[in-house]
Amino acid sequence: MTTGKNRPAGLAAIDREMARQHADALVSFRQNVDIAARVATSIRQTGRVLLLGMGGSHAVARAVEPLYRAAGIDAIALPLSEQLGQPLPLAGRTVLVTSQSGESAEVVRWFSETGVASDIFGLTLEGASFLARTAPCLVGAGGTELAFAATRSLTVTFALHLAILSALSQDPAAALSVLDSPEAGDIDGALAALSNVTSIVTSGRQLQGVAEAIALGLTELSRLPCFSLEGGQLRHGPMEMLGPKVGVMLFRGNDPTSDLVAGMAASVVETSSPVVIFDSSGQAPVAGAATLSFKPASGMAAILAMLPVAQRLMVAFADARVENAGTPVRSSKITRSE
Repeated sequence: MTTGKNRPAGLAAIDREMARQHADALVSFRQNVDIAARVATSIRQTGRVLLLGMGGSHAVARAVEPLYRAAGIDAIALPLSEQLGQPLPLAGRTVLVTSQSGESAEVVRWFSETGVASDIFGLTLEGASFLARTAPCLVGAGGTELAFAATRSLTVTFALHLAILSALSQDPAAALSVLDSPEAGDIDGALAALSNVTSIVTSGRQLQGVAEAIALGLTELSRLPCFSLEGGQLRHGPMEMLGPKVGVMLFRGNDPTSDLVAGMAASVVETSSPVVIFDSSGQAPVAGAATLSFKPASGMAAILAMLPVAQRLMVAFADARVENAGTPVRSSKITRSE
């Protein structure tokens, strides 16, 4: 983090959101048991779930997509804008529409064109929003996120999905333990590794959704071209861009894709791109990579362990590059136009 300057107001606002995200997530899980059970009943009946959202809400959907699939559910996550333009049929699907504000332009238009059906539900942080007034919703604790880049809203939304997955008989104990006792994580080595890069590519396999969430936040805050590619997709050609000025941030869990992530890290090291790995695999670190190690975990427990530490790195990376990081110049917190 840059020294000798005042903390930008936008980052101070993010600090406040992050400071209470674990507590709000725990409350969110506990306060949504009844509506989560209702959503789970619908999912059991349909066997299919369509996850719709924009921005960070879509990244959360991408992250939980494999968790629903592991529970035997045919799950697919789409940007709501894509569903508006090239819609999947809704018949026989449970639909979960996520919007932390509940007011984004795509949400309003989609409901105006689609209407409300018995198997359509929402996830939001704002209980008085358009989304909450229109469909039965899981509502996160703490109210609307005020800071620009999504941090607390991501963690709280993951807790809402955890409530649904728990109602689908998935054991939430490991994930709740992470929320109750988060790992600190020392970001200094990772921040130093990325000190000279002008862009970052984030990537994962089963944790690809987390990679996408962090890439979005990096772009929003640092105003540099940071983006995400699923691990296999990164292999198929885009490695041509790698070199000392392109950082790579990888997410590795204790799951069957762990070796693939490790193999990618080793390949990236050979290109001279700085590599940072968020690693909950429990396996040996990859030589040449800056590794942030976590207790062995997979699924939601790995997501909730890594996310806040990755958020801290995201914020510090931006603060070192942008004078007023956290204050948007071309965007707004609630996107009201398409």
